[in-house]
Amino acid sequence: MNRLILFYISVVFLAIGCGEEREPRIKVREGVGSDSLISNVVTRPVVKAFSSLIGAGIVIDEAVARRNDAGFLELHVNGHNKSYNTKRFRYRVEWLDSDGLVIETKTSVWLRVSAMGKSPFSFKVVAPRTEAVDFRMDTKKWE
Repeated sequence: MNRLILFYISVVFLAIGCGEEREPRIKVREGVGSDSLISNVVTRPVVKAFSSLIGAGIVIDEAVARRNDAGFLELHVNGHNKSYNTKRFRYRVEWLDSDGLVIETKTSVWLRVSAMGKSPFSFKVVAPRTEAVDFRMDTKKWE
């Protein structure tokens, strides 16, 4: 039994390392492209179970703040979901003034985001006042 578990864990690690390089602007979904060790019908349940077991979740790849033409700070967040399952979470952005203090507004509320399994996600948030020079973002589980 221990050998079987060790075998499956080895297969999962091998499968994770055998991803193909693809054009990032084109998504070829399961069942359309060639099977890889990850998407193979035999190993897919093991890989998905292992993904849940290790707690794979979202990763924020990039958060860019810039001023728009009206003078408001915009935050562009790009990330991806490493899990095979849809991850639902909440985020809240607090805007900071030049002294680093939080600008109190009614828009600093928890907002919802869903990230489909093994997919990128992005969202944009605009500061409510032009006095904002920086931001602080927090996330939590969507319950």
